[in-house]
Amino acid sequence: MDSANLRLTIDLTALASNWRSLAAASGPAACGAAVKADSYGLGAGPVVSALARAGCRDFFVASWAEAAALGAMPDGARLAVLHGVQDGEMATALASPAVPVLCTPAQVAAWRAATTRPCDVMVDTGINRLGLARGELDLLDGLAIDTLHSHLACAETLADPMNTRQLAAFREVAAAVPARRASLANSAGIALGSDYAFGLTRPGIGLYGGVVGATPAAGVKPVAGIAARVVQVRDVAVGDSVGYGATWTAERPTRVAVLNLGYADGYPRSMSAGGCIFAGDLACPVIGRVSMDLVAVDVTGADVPEGTWLRIDFDLVRAAAASGRSQYELLTGLGHRYARVYQ
Repeated sequence: MDSANLRLTIDLTALASNWRSLAAASGPAACGAAVKADSYGLGAGPVVSALARAGCRDFFVASWAEAAALGAMPDGARLAVLHGVQDGEMATALASPAVPVLCTPAQVAAWRAATTRPCDVMVDTGINRLGLARGELDLLDGLAIDTLHSHLACAETLADPMNTRQLAAFREVAAAVPARRASLANSAGIALGSDYAFGLTRPGIGLYGGVVGATPAAGVKPVAGIAARVVQVRDVAVGDSVGYGATWTAERPTRVAVLNLGYADGYPRSMSAGGCIFAGDLACPVIGRVSMDLVAVDVTGADVPEGTWLRIDFDLVRAAAASGRSQYELLTGLGHRYARVYQ
């Protein structure tokens, strides 16, 4: 499929507005930005530039490969690598201006042996993913730590008691470990309140139009939009089926548009039962199974010639509910066959 038949629009103005809202909600804490996974699939280079213009100075990627792909950062910006320094990466890390977030005893020992440069450190407070255990904090003695991190496990559920347990644990860690600042809250963590902000917040999905936890939907602007071109328009008679498995059968004469879009483009197969595509202002349901490269839509009553661009309903909350996929999966799974348009 030619990428000109698929379009991914990224609204950088909305992105910057979302960051400003999250920064305001972070209070006096600095507000950073998670730009890992190519900025959740939206293009790390343009996203970092737009956020830096808005005032963001702290950025986070997962790996040294992602750091290298970004290249030179904007003036005054700081980049941290969340997975630390793994085997064979020390030379790369030392040659980079980015800072590792050390997360295992072996990483701490290797960094200490290689350099006296400052680093970040991740401490586990209950998610049991990455991070030093609280019983390993003595390994940090004498280390030059810029930012001490931990990560919330249940921040999307406002009343989950795990949140307060992790907050108490992180307060103890932050009091025991000398560091320039501390960071605990992601997008949902920011919505938990000022107690969780510490010196730096690390929003991700909220920047890109996702609504999680107690974040009010009205305060988040959509950033990503997708559109696809109609390959063919056909008339389907009563009793005829559409798509693999003949899962949809026409109960009335139906005008069907077939679009250059499928699960290879991150439009989930599970949207077969609940997807919606717009012909102008008319909401048109997806019919039949979403296939790898194509999706069929009921456009009865709409003027949709072949070659028409149709807008896909990609509101993250609605799409997540319809597909059974998380908002994170939907964004990061969009793939590489779109013509990207930055606004």
